[in-house]
Amino acid sequence: MPSAEPRAMEPQVMEVRAIELIRQVRYGRLATTRRALPFLAVARHLVIDGRVVLRMHSGLGHHESCDGTVVAYGVDNFGAAAPGEGGEDSNALWSVQFTGPAEVVHPTEEQRTRFGAAPLQVSGEHFEPVYLRLDPHFVTMHTLDFHAKSTEPPHSVI
Repeated sequence: MPSAEPRAMEPQVMEVRAIELIRQVRYGRLATTRRALPFLAVARHLVIDGRVVLRMHSGLGHHESCDGTVVAYGVDNFGAAAPGEGGEDSNALWSVQFTGPAEVVHPTEEQRTRFGAAPLQVSGEHFEPVYLRLDPHFVTMHTLDFHAKSTEPPHSVI
């Protein structure tokens, strides 16, 4: 009888698929700690040379807690559309997380342009960008499929 257990994706295949997925959305959540307390910060992302580069507001100081430490960055399509809306590809919701060391970087002009328009303000302050590069050491990906077919044959209780 076929197993109902999902097959684990090879790590390299999962990393490639995760990068494909995060290119579908522009923003995610950076998770780290400040004074031993966890917090999340919104960031805009790009994938550059296999690394995740984040743009965030420097005025809040979140980048100072991240520079030189291990962080997690999560991206999902949970707010994109209800399951089943928008075509066949929207049947599965997904979540991707990258974990690894981060450092403040200074992207080239061309790379900064690729981020697109920046917000004018963040919490009432003029937006001042700062950039972090995350070197993913661990990648996790989860999907919620609303139209999966069972691999077990139907059975009767009679």
